[in-house]
Amino acid sequence: MKRLLGFCFIFALLLGFSLENEVGARGYGWGYKKGQGGEIPEIGSYNPLLQEYGAYFADQSGGKYIYLTFDNGYEEGYTPQILDVLKKENVPATFFVTGHYVETAPELVKRMVDEGHIIGNHSYHHPDFSILTKEAMQKELEDLAEKVGEVSDQKDLKYLRPPRGIFSEQTLEWANELGYIHIFWSLAFKDWETSNQKGWRYAYEEVMEQIHPGAIVLLHTVSKDNAEALAALITDLKEEGYQFKSLDDLVLRDHIPEVIYGY
Repeated sequence: MKRLLGFCFIFALLLGFSLENEVGARGYGWGYKKGQGGEIPEIGSYNPLLQEYGAYFADQSGGKYIYLTFDNGYEEGYTPQILDVLKKENVPATFFVTGHYVETAPELVKRMVDEGHIIGNHSYHHPDFSILTKEAMQKELEDLAEKVGEVSDQKDLKYLRPPRGIFSEQTLEWANELGYIHIFWSLAFKDWETSNQKGWRYAYEEVMEQIHPGAIVLLHTVSKDNAEALAALITDLKEEGYQFKSLDDLVLRDHIPEVIYGY
């Protein structure tokens, strides 16, 4: 089961894919061209789609903000360590969970919410949304939200990360109609292969080499490297002047004038 779930996390993001990685007649795999020298990656013709449907892949305000997001398909034993670091450093995060994760690690989902983090919807069964009907997509999202509400105090989920990064204009539209905001990412690397971990320094350097103002960072909690690198990453990025914000901060700031919001 773990191997199957791990395979599902081979996102179409993988560094080196074209900007518009077509995965089927109806869907696209999220991808981008890495920025140079701390610049935000280029996403080409995806940009007008994201703007039209209020989706995010980065904070483009220019501020030195970072948004940590984690994808949780199954638990490998490292999430408690990650949560310990986030709590110690007073850093918020969003955890995009699947039904399998909530079923098998309900105490960790509860802890995430109790400690002030956001739970995002990664679907119940991790399907390709672009080949589903609207009704099937809605059920995937509603079943996951209901399950999260059963084990934690977060009853409403508003952020969506599509399984495998696959999306279409139709799924963006449906997500909006169902009350969700798509959250993609601007920084990620191949971190989910549990049998091919390369040491904490590898994860640390991957993030530091790609970091840029406004980064939405995608990490997987199954990675031992990520768990062991997280404290050093947070400390060093803070020293470089970065502030860690939640997705709520990003969305709120985007809808309220800066002079009122205050950052």
